[in-house]
Amino acid sequence: MKVRRVVANIETADPAAVARFYEEVLGLRLLMDHGWIATYGTDGTMPLQVSFASEGGSGTPVPGLSIEVDDLETVHAAVVKGGYPVEYGPADEPWGVRRFFVRDPAGTLVNILMHTG
Repeated sequence: MKVRRVVANIETADPAAVARFYEEVLGLRLLMDHGWIATYGTDGTMPLQVSFASEGGSGTPVPGLSIEVDDLETVHAAVVKGGYPVEYGPADEPWGVRRFFVRDPAGTLVNILMHTG
């Protein structure tokens, strides 16, 4: 038996409301839309990971999602321009990432990160 995919399911009353954040700010593509559920992603293959945490590191709350990007400053600028609330950072963390936390339109705390070394 092999796990083929892990999908994060985030509850929201209005799945369409998150479209601008995940498509325009993060560049994800709408892969499926049934009205009651909308799935965003890429065609690329990514490592499969599931994390379990008692805190988010540096005394922060545990985020619902962590999204690694290749250009943190560009994403941060798009988040600020879009009026999305940044709740932490950007910060350079001692474990080798630069990151910030933002709330998406569904209220999910999202950790946007880039490895620094």
